[in-house]
Amino acid sequence: MAPVIEARGLTHEYPDGTTAIRDVDLTVDRGERVAVVGANGSGKSTLQLALGGLVEPTAGAVTYFGETSDAEAVRDRLGVLLQDPDDYLFNTTVREDIEYGPAQLGQPRETARRRVDALAAELGLEDLLDRPPFRLSGGEKQRAAVASVLAFDPEVLLLDEPFGAVDARYRERIRESVTDRDGTLLWFTPSLDAVPEVAERVVLVSRNGSIAADGPVREILTDRTLLRDHGLRPPATVRLFEGLVEREKLPLTVEAARRYLRRDE
Repeated sequence: MAPVIEARGLTHEYPDGTTAIRDVDLTVDRGERVAVVGANGSGKSTLQLALGGLVEPTAGAVTYFGETSDAEAVRDRLGVLLQDPDDYLFNTTVREDIEYGPAQLGQPRETARRRVDALAAELGLEDLLDRPPFRLSGGEKQRAAVASVLAFDPEVLLLDEPFGAVDARYRERIRESVTDRDGTLLWFTPSLDAVPEVAERVVLVSRNGSIAADGPVREILTDRTLLRDHGLRPPATVRLFEGLVEREKLPLTVEAARRYLRRDE
């Protein structure tokens, strides 16, 4: 089976001469959940734009589904969430914004409406559907933007820090909405705490925009030296138990930490 995304030699240089990503080789198979991590300024967002076909690479290419290098030809199969939710909210009401994607794909209006209602329930947007987007808080906009990307049920999600301004009570809802579904996920983030809940593989972007490491979540997130050298810290649970527990047994999540502490009960 062909990879859903395959990048070879992917490089992007901005007009001012800044090289944001350089010589990136990356293969993502169908159904994988990949966290793309790196310090702020490392080029993660540019990598997302390049993989999502929203910027033209200076060198190299991306192939989608083993079929084409033309992202527009598969645009309806790619769900790209950028950092700024205002990029997705431009209609009169939140409902119209979430319905926009399905409408562009020609889905029946009633089917789209049922999809919107289901997403609104998942993400706590029921009372916001008839409000204009400019009247929403930052966290509400973020949730509405996530819903607008999920609405047309893309095969591949490329999400740039979808928690952003979202408060804690809705973060779990977003995580569940994007992980409890079939398809492929690329999650771009500078924070590692949520990564073990979301991904099974980590791609670490170095400060110069190249790939510094690519491997299983545990292998990358428990390597303090590797993370420190690239401006990152291990998840809080790893930091808490480091030195007390063997590396291969370090809890990566809060739930794993609870289980470890209760092991002798």
